[in-house]
Amino acid sequence: MKALVWLRNELRLKDNPLIDKACREAEEVLFFYCFDEQFYQNSAWGFPRTDSFRAQFIREALTDLQLQLKERSGVLQVRQGNTIQEIQKLSEEYHFDTIYCAAECTYEEQEQEKALEDQGFRLKRIWQSTIYHPKELPFDIVQLPKVFTAFRKKVEKYSPIRECIAAPAKIPFKKNLEPSPIPSLADLELEQKAREPRSALAFKGGETAAWERLDHYFWQADQLKTYKETRNGLIGADYSSKLSPWLAIGCISPQSIYWEIKKYEAEVKKNSSTYWLYFELMWRDFFRLSALKLGRHFFKVPRNYNPSTSKKFEAWCRGETGQDFVDANMRELRLSGFMSNRGRQNVASYLVKDLGQDWYLGAAWFESQLIDYDVCSNYGNWTYIAGIGNDPRENRWFNVKGQADRYDPNAEYRQLWLE
Repeated sequence: MKALVWLRNELRLKDNPLIDKACREAEEVLFFYCFDEQFYQNSAWGFPRTDSFRAQFIREALTDLQLQLKERSGVLQVRQGNTIQEIQKLSEEYHFDTIYCAAECTYEEQEQEKALEDQGFRLKRIWQSTIYHPKELPFDIVQLPKVFTAFRKKVEKYSPIRECIAAPAKIPFKKNLEPSPIPSLADLELEQKAREPRSALAFKGGETAAWERLDHYFWQADQLKTYKETRNGLIGADYSSKLSPWLAIGCISPQSIYWEIKKYEAEVKKNSSTYWLYFELMWRDFFRLSALKLGRHFFKVPRNYNPSTSKKFEAWCRGETGQDFVDANMRELRLSGFMSNRGRQNVASYLVKDLGQDWYLGAAWFESQLIDYDVCSNYGNWTYIAGIGNDPRENRWFNVKGQADRYDPNAEYRQLWLE
């Protein structure tokens, strides 16, 4: 059997059930990734759905993956355009029997899968994006609790976490085929942006960089044991793990992080901070599993919902609202592609509750700008702040001045980004 491994948000070799299964079952395996035009077009409001910082991060991840595959006799073909059409072209050339892909839980990705099946392709979907596998939950997915705490208590008590899978030593592929070039930012019609020296971290895409970051945070800097106390920081590389960009496109698996936490607890220290990083991974699972349960209803709006922008929204995007704590965070996002978790909660609350703007606009701007954009976490967090998602509360409001006084008492963060 010949197989095509269609990669989207699982750009790694270690602990990748998708790649492991394909390499075990197929005689030949070809890898494919597409910069799909629907995710690189402009949104209804004129800004790109995927802007330069994340696109560059993905490019770096693909470069790293191509190199690792080449060392194992594997080949990654990278294309740009319409995914369905590009797979059809590859099929005419390589005549594969089955497409292996990750099981996705949101409708745009699922529509692509269905379109391929409608074209006659055979798909094998492999779940790989959460620490808790849907088949091993203590309830059917339709009975997933609406509130995170109820979910957490049940899975902690009853659900196992799978062991990691080793990276394949060799990829079964017989043809003498060179890896294809990776589209440039110019090819994607995106502006090349210089790395911002004030950025919390010089993010670089790829599985190699993901493990380097984990090794630094856990073992070299030894910061995991204080994570809970420092995670609301605003300046610097090590106030939080900052593994989210690599998690978002699958350069590292959540299971890998979980088992590295357990190793750290066994060899260094186990405390509330080590638990809290696992706690955050459970939140990520909760949003993804909620999307799996709810389908399109997870987004709380009709398909192609396009609320109108305003001068207030545009000022918020630029970091020119006049509220210095909000503006500093929004400028960090625009200039670096990243923002702290504390900042995200404050700017989201300010847009919705203080400026009276539609939450969906904010979610769309985050989708465009964030290096670590993850569809389920992004929209799950925005509906949470708006009081219409899981655990809905209408009064979820952040006093941004009080928050600034508490988390930036000497205005160092504001001075850094507003200078």
